[in-house]
Amino acid sequence: MQKLFFLSFVFLLSCSVGKSPNKFSDAGIVKIYDLKDRRATDSLLIFLRSENVSYRREAALAFASVQDSLASLSLGTALLEDPDNEVKRNAAFSLGQTGGTQAVNALIPAIEISDRNVLSEVLEALGKTIQKEDIKILTDFNSKDTLIEEGQARGFYQLSLRRKADSTVTIKASEYLDSKKSFQTRLAAANYFARSQKLEGENFNERLINAAQMDVHPEVRMASISGFRHIEVTKALPVINKISISDKDFRVRISAIRACQNFPLMETQDIVFKGLEDPDEMVRVAASEVIRSKIEKPLNRLSPSISSANNTRVKANLYAALLKSESPEGFVQEIIDNYQTASPYYKANLLSALGEAQGANQAKAFEFLSQELLNDKNEKVITTSAADAIVSINRNFMKQASAQGGWTVYPPLSASPTTMDPTLFIGVYKKAIAKGDEAVSGIIAGALMNKDLHYKEQLTDITFLKEAKAKLSLPKDLESLQPLENAIAYLEGREKPAPLKNKFNHPIDWETVKTINSDQKIEIKTSKGTIVLKLLIEDSPGSAINFVELVKRNYYDGKFFHRVVPNFVIQTGCNRGDGYGGEDYSIRSEFSLRKYNTGSVGMASAGKDTEGTQWFITHSPTPHLDGRYTIFAETISGMEIVHKIEVGDKIIEARLKD
Repeated sequence: MQKLFFLSFVFLLSCSVGKSPNKFSDAGIVKIYDLKDRRATDSLLIFLRSENVSYRREAALAFASVQDSLASLSLGTALLEDPDNEVKRNAAFSLGQTGGTQAVNALIPAIEISDRNVLSEVLEALGKTIQKEDIKILTDFNSKDTLIEEGQARGFYQLSLRRKADSTVTIKASEYLDSKKSFQTRLAAANYFARSQKLEGENFNERLINAAQMDVHPEVRMASISGFRHIEVTKALPVINKISISDKDFRVRISAIRACQNFPLMETQDIVFKGLEDPDEMVRVAASEVIRSKIEKPLNRLSPSISSANNTRVKANLYAALLKSESPEGFVQEIIDNYQTASPYYKANLLSALGEAQGANQAKAFEFLSQELLNDKNEKVITTSAADAIVSINRNFMKQASAQGGWTVYPPLSASPTTMDPTLFIGVYKKAIAKGDEAVSGIIAGALMNKDLHYKEQLTDITFLKEAKAKLSLPKDLESLQPLENAIAYLEGREKPAPLKNKFNHPIDWETVKTINSDQKIEIKTSKGTIVLKLLIEDSPGSAINFVELVKRNYYDGKFFHRVVPNFVIQTGCNRGDGYGGEDYSIRSEFSLRKYNTGSVGMASAGKDTEGTQWFITHSPTPHLDGRYTIFAETISGMEIVHKIEVGDKIIEARLKD
């Protein structure tokens, strides 16, 4: 018996010793993913015709990231003729990602395919690609299977993102809100209403209101209430009020507060100001953002709310609302006084508030903002916030000047607390750009090409912009180079340049990829607690190994969460701390069939193939990111910490977990 046990143990050991931690022990799969990373369409097409079904599957999926229309004909052939259903499904996804006439021509006949997984993907891909004249193909399709119905609902959602939906789509989407439908079907239908720009009629009102209040899943409730802008105010506000107070999930309450942005603040102020008292900080932040964005007239309850606010982001937003609506004397100085002892991110928020200054307050705010913009000792987040705020004052100043009889070029004046002059902005802009900060250069370049600011009439010498551009390079400075190129072209009277693109510059280290377990965990210790991620090395090897390499270098230790959008994302990984930072390389976008759900971890980017060091975690499902931002990990524990993270919280340590 002991001998039998020993032999069994040896057999099991021999089976496990040679086992690879992930699928990249296969040289063919490595080759396919490397060709995808290099965007090598011709070579990938060879694998799409391989006798090895695994290679055909991987090649078909690879084109979802490559997105080359030259592959559409071959992908269409794979969709309609390949004997393997997984190849078909991957081909359908890639055609949806690529778009174009050839993609549509392959997807339309594919609705005859019987496999439910393939057909579900085909229906969603049709929503990404068809034009209005073909919408009936999607709406008339009779989905008799839950999975297929989910694909059709996601197809409707994709039409809403593309502004292609019509009333027939709306009617069908409203039917899919029914509680008897699957969770994924209801979620897609709710997001259809959340993302649609303008819907006609009222035949969906009752279903949408019912879903917002009664659906068992908070994800459906929050998406449904985001669609309330399509409902008449007298019907919408009582429901919004009820949900904003009573729903147990703070994310739903955030969505209810945000729904108030679609109506005048004078009608929603009771709801929104009540939101400032919510026990959850992110709800209070959302309420303050709505007040700031919607305020037009003075409100007596605003000043007391500032005094009682104990969250710095809330307080700064309320200061901004006050300056925007009343321009009371003394409040600019109060903000400046608070600024002196504030933390860097609170300082940044206060500077942003000063950007809302109106009338007589603009000169004093401009003077202080200019001082902080040109102060070399300030943190980057303060510098960029000052630049943004000055541009905001610039826009407001010119708007007021136009309202008072048109824009006029005034003679140069010296800055003083009570005098404003358009040429003052040019002087500060030139000084700021001369300092060479790439983010500031990009922000100011964006202002200089704003037609409403009339810089084309004022700036005859743009040498300072060309000198700033010469200091920047790809791939690191893409976000600043593009607006600089656009501004120079605009000021010289040329056509807008083509978008800049990063060349392939950071090959994947495949030998290291092969050593990473398919369920590798990463532990992120933050100032609020610990979050554990599971890497998706087999879905997104380039992004995952980039993350691993940065973790091994302790790159993320000490980095701030510089961006937190309530019930959307927390974002980190910026070496500047303001969202404009990164290293001098970029990696490729990697798109898979995986969807953005609660706790998905994605790579931040400035467009396709511009990813680097910044990443984010989602608070809730965010389907508008699907197929647009790489998902390279999932949160497996610590979502309660994710929900608590605020701007300015810090990563203490990030480590690979055994």
